[in-house]
Amino acid sequence: MKTFELKGEIRDGFGKKAAKSYRSEGLIPCVVYGGHGNENLNFVIKQGAVRNLIYTPEVFLVNLDLGEKKMQAILKEVQFHPVKEQILHIDFLHVFEDKPVVIELPVRLKGLAAGVKAGGKLSLDLRKLRVRALAANLPEELVINVEKLALGKSIQVGDLSFEGLELLNAKNAVVCRVQLTRAARGDAAAAAAAGVEGEESEESESSEE
Repeated sequence: MKTFELKGEIRDGFGKKAAKSYRSEGLIPCVVYGGHGNENLNFVIKQGAVRNLIYTPEVFLVNLDLGEKKMQAILKEVQFHPVKEQILHIDFLHVFEDKPVVIELPVRLKGLAAGVKAGGKLSLDLRKLRVRALAANLPEELVINVEKLALGKSIQVGDLSFEGLELLNAKNAVVCRVQLTRAARGDAAAAAAAGVEGEESEESESSEE
């Protein structure tokens, strides 16, 4: 998985008044949850420091540099202003080498589906899947080969498996599917009608004989 370098400073001020003061200085109040007995750390970062971390479909392991304290973390939650495009607060989760983490990873479909060749349309229902794994086993994305996916068929979470990962979504949740398009339905109906007409014609010729 890709890593993202992020520097911050431990903050002393807490509460709404302190948070408002930090934001007026162009800083974002943050917290990294320690977990496994470690204390939570409150810190601040510059507004522009996380643009490439947040406004992207990619997922990163974050290398946090908080002066004397350095650690790896993952992005847990981002709180935005209800009206302005302003980040109000960010939660991170401390990552340990020997402890699994739960995170959502992006899905990428690979290959040309058989159903698409037959006139169908491929749709991606779940753009991210929730997984549990050690940080060392986390890929940048979950790649799913759809070459054998036929017309009218789907791939569910229960059909998938990835080495070193546990998928946490419901097993019957549909990840992707090949749907019959309106044009394909028309062609199928026309073909069916032609087949019926052909059978009727053959029956008519047989009765005349």
